[in-house]
Amino acid sequence: MTVMAERAVQSSQMSVEEFERIAAFAAKETDDAVRFEFLNGRIGVKKVADGDHDTIVVRLNKRFMTMRPDLDLYQGQGLRVEKYREGRARPDAVLVPEGHFAGHGEWAEPSGVLLVLEVTSHDSDTDLRDRQEKPVAYGAAGIPLYLLIDRDACTVTLYGDPDPGVGYRSSRKEPFGATLLLPDPLGIALDTEKLKQYVD
Repeated sequence: MTVMAERAVQSSQMSVEEFERIAAFAAKETDDAVRFEFLNGRIGVKKVADGDHDTIVVRLNKRFMTMRPDLDLYQGQGLRVEKYREGRARPDAVLVPEGHFAGHGEWAEPSGVLLVLEVTSHDSDTDLRDRQEKPVAYGAAGIPLYLLIDRDACTVTLYGDPDPGVGYRSSRKEPFGATLLLPDPLGIALDTEKLKQYVD
């Protein structure tokens, strides 16, 4: 066991089962005002997004559906992530083949997921959650691509080549305004010019 893995096990706040019970209870009691995630053995809060955040997700959804109508972009779908599927994440959006999540529960296996999307929020744990923990968790789960829309840095970063030990082996960062090619099997050219409109 590596030092990182040992530290994660030692600092675990609770079991996955305990987390799932807390998350289910909170979902009923808070009317989706907050959603919980569980990464590195620790619970985290994902606050309700602002209008600019959601507009970015909707824009990307339209782009993906125009270019690839055979795919679906789910918002709010929970995924089992990290190396041994001990983490629970709620990406801002998950791109999958059409109908992929039919019959799945609240926390789906990541197999079949083509891309996860996160848009940074203006809160104190965005740096740790979106820029540090999630690339490791998504890559360790074998998700082929992670697209990070960073509203603070005005950049888009595409992570690829997942590796269970390190997360992703490659990343490409471009400023808002660039065209980013999402590689096969997606083959989508993503124009990021309009993202400039949704930065505070």
